[in-house]
Amino acid sequence: MSLHEARLAAVRNIAAQRPAPPMVDYSKRPATEVYGENVFSMAVMRETLPKKVFQALLRTVEHGEKLDPNHADTIANAMKDWAIGHGATHFTHWFQPMTGQTAEKHDSFIMYTNEGRAIAEFSGRNLIMGEPDASSFPSGGLRATFEARGYTAWDPTSPAFIMESINGKTMCIPTAFCAYNGQALDEKTPLLRSLDALNKQGVRLLRLLGNTHVRRVTATLGPETEYFLVDRNFYFLRPDLINAGRTLFGAKPPKGQEMEDHYFGSIRPRILAFMMEAEYELYKLGIPIKTRHNEVAPAQYEIAPVYERSNLAADHNMLVMETLRSVAIRHGLMCLLHEKPFSGINGSGKHNNWSMADDEGNNLLEPGHTPEENAQFLVLLAAIIRGVNKHAKVLRASIAHAGNDHRLGANEAPPAIISIYLGDTLTEVVQGLISGVRGTRGGRKTLDIGAEALPTLPRDDSDRNRTSPFAFTGNKFEFRAVGSSQNIARPNAFLNTIIADSLGWMADQIEKLTQSGKSLHDAVQQLVQETLAENQRVLFNGDNYAKEWHAEAERRGLPNLRHTVEAVAPLLEPETKALFSKHGVFSEEELQSRYTIMLETYCKTLNIEALMTSNLARTMILPAVIRYQHDVARTIELTRNALKASPELRVEEDLLHDLCARASRLKEAVDRLDKVRGETDGHGDVAAHARFYREKVLPAMDAVREQADGLELVVDDAYWPLPKYREMLFVY
Repeated sequence: MSLHEARLAAVRNIAAQRPAPPMVDYSKRPATEVYGENVFSMAVMRETLPKKVFQALLRTVEHGEKLDPNHADTIANAMKDWAIGHGATHFTHWFQPMTGQTAEKHDSFIMYTNEGRAIAEFSGRNLIMGEPDASSFPSGGLRATFEARGYTAWDPTSPAFIMESINGKTMCIPTAFCAYNGQALDEKTPLLRSLDALNKQGVRLLRLLGNTHVRRVTATLGPETEYFLVDRNFYFLRPDLINAGRTLFGAKPPKGQEMEDHYFGSIRPRILAFMMEAEYELYKLGIPIKTRHNEVAPAQYEIAPVYERSNLAADHNMLVMETLRSVAIRHGLMCLLHEKPFSGINGSGKHNNWSMADDEGNNLLEPGHTPEENAQFLVLLAAIIRGVNKHAKVLRASIAHAGNDHRLGANEAPPAIISIYLGDTLTEVVQGLISGVRGTRGGRKTLDIGAEALPTLPRDDSDRNRTSPFAFTGNKFEFRAVGSSQNIARPNAFLNTIIADSLGWMADQIEKLTQSGKSLHDAVQQLVQETLAENQRVLFNGDNYAKEWHAEAERRGLPNLRHTVEAVAPLLEPETKALFSKHGVFSEEELQSRYTIMLETYCKTLNIEALMTSNLARTMILPAVIRYQHDVARTIELTRNALKASPELRVEEDLLHDLCARASRLKEAVDRLDKVRGETDGHGDVAAHARFYREKVLPAMDAVREQADGLELVVDDAYWPLPKYREMLFVY
């Protein structure tokens, strides 16, 4: 079968496909009964653990208290009985190495006796600690290949859960992953450390403001995730999708997203069946999924949960991605989580909806209704504005990777310039505080930080700004620049740290001002006013895509780190090292390792894409062009022989000349790419290596694509080997 025939067969198979048999029937079991059934939740623990042990574990989860190791065996035994009762045969420490994925090593519950019997056992030691091989995970220089020992450590704040497969079930225990010497080898450990820092500084600041009952401050998170779905028949005919996660070739289709008919459109039955089953699986895992809809680009969709504690939301988001992929396969689809799987249409991101809450569940970014609440809200707002302004480069580095480089700054994502959107009303309040007078809405009157400053703000106080990287949306900030394939633990660890630092700085200043004789009210009034005035350059409510804003941002001195190689460099700056070291989130060695891994991953990604670009061009596209070229030439020859004359065959000859010229340019572009890629070694350190890929290899890849995509539009469709955009995006 030729590749063209394979394309046609794929379309026929899709057209003939019957709907998958229904997997979900909520009339038999409503979603409220299904929710959390595969989770060793607080409700389950309350029922299965002794009261003393449960209360100790609850204090660990809710207040961050250390858990008595003596309780481990009791908890482990209850976990084992619960898991086996649900059909689990194995357990695993489920962790998040610096690969962007999750990892697991399964062990059976079965222990074998000398009498030839098998018994089920699971000890407290099995629960608390595991020892997977650490040598083959990226470490950025923290570990040598021969230094294999690494440890996984139970995270009691994230509940164990059961993953179901075709022939069995496994109990998964969320864990941190560290080296033999205690250095973090994962994404979860820095996130947990950042939450400790945020709690420490947040509680300290709130108590200075008079909130004496607060015991804990944490970050809450609701990450929306965008993704594409394509039929598996097409996917397996696209080696670039299989190996690179994105299409390296593909001419613009006649129709893209310009009709604006897909966004929030009626969901096709096949897609809705997939969504229903994915939600069912996520409900069982206790993941609070709330929203589903069509996104802007054809074949693009979004799923969104409600808010949870930041570390739990990060774990759940990894499970969302895994579940979307696995359920899609059961429906004959492939879920694509790359930031830009298709050129020329919107890419995919995660809207990282972030806020802070106290131990009573109060959202600390909810505008207040009393003078005390007003003051607290405005102090926290000023701290966040300061943190984002002062450490904008750190925030930008947190979302830097090759996939996001294709998306940031396009019409579906904010630019690389980090700015904050507050909305008109809140901006007026901020400007009034800076100037000391109320704006036109309230008349000119001296503003007081408590009673006067904050008018009643409805949650939807102003229009949304989808071009802003960091937008206040009523009671939270939406960090829109996170990439769809990312583990959100990293950007949230960075975000929590910069905010913790700013909260600590605000607390320091209040202490200094009150110790100098100022009242708390006057100290807060002065601090908020000065902090907002000094950091207002980061505030912008307009169109972040506009060229005028980029020029204005440059005048303001805001960094514009356009791609990964530029964006990760600030991680090695003394100020960044001091920031993370001060709050115990990263040691200098650990920060260096992240810098190294991010650039190494960037180089590896582009190298794979370059090899695949050359491979497809040489072995699939050029041969197809030459076959068509041969047949056109043969047609000219046969026509002349049949007519026994020399007729004018301008159409055929022009086509042949065009094909020959285009094929020659494609071959030259591929040769240049291979030559450049062969020069990637010997460029010094990892930063120089990454710059070479960015400045030399990537443009060479783009040149190959330009020629190939041009040929796709002139070569007979019967010869083209790869499924086209017009098929992948619309036939499913």
